[in-house]
Amino acid sequence: MSEPQPLREPAVAAAGDPDLADVRAAQAHRPAFEVLYRRYLDRVYGYAFYQLGDHHDAEDATERTFLAALAALPRFEERARPADGEGASTFRVWLFRIARNVVANTRRARRRHPTAPLDAAAVVPDPLDIEGRAAAREDVAAAWAAVGRLPADRRRAIVLRFVDEMSTAEIAGVLGRSENAVRVLIHRALRSVARDLGRGRAARSINRDSVARDNPAR
Repeated sequence: MSEPQPLREPAVAAAGDPDLADVRAAQAHRPAFEVLYRRYLDRVYGYAFYQLGDHHDAEDATERTFLAALAALPRFEERARPADGEGASTFRVWLFRIARNVVANTRRARRRHPTAPLDAAAVVPDPLDIEGRAAAREDVAAAWAAVGRLPADRRRAIVLRFVDEMSTAEIAGVLGRSENAVRVLIHRALRSVARDLGRGRAARSINRDSVARDNPAR
């Protein structure tokens, strides 16, 4: 009986790639995929939740993302290069591409549902707690509501950058765009959110002044 062939290593692997050894182990022995599942579960769920705004839909999308990744794992090939930077991993990019497609399919399946993907983030427990507990709830709600009103490509870039803490290069891989295009998306998104928040604060200030005039202190 011939000996089993060793797994083919990539021509070049990124220095310090945190996922490659675990990917190879999971390709050789499926139960080892649990390591990768545990590593990325919260991040994939967070991405899905901030895109869909519903815990049930996010849980379903997360489950389908990992099932699809497990099924396709034998075909995955690591293609990170040293130029991609320390800790670069095309597995993470590949996984979030799957998540992006799953979320898109979920959105298409519920076309009649209003699109308000991030409004609930400030009023429900957030496993990632990206804004920090010291942030005022009203400001957090306003900020994420503003992000939720962004065009889809800008919203995805913001979520991947500030929720999933991806690098510009990784976001470019997930979205299928150049790094410069991603930088422009994030810059324009932040500028739009700042303008939106500025208008909101101005409106609240006008409302408070109006109430004060209508109800002068005695």
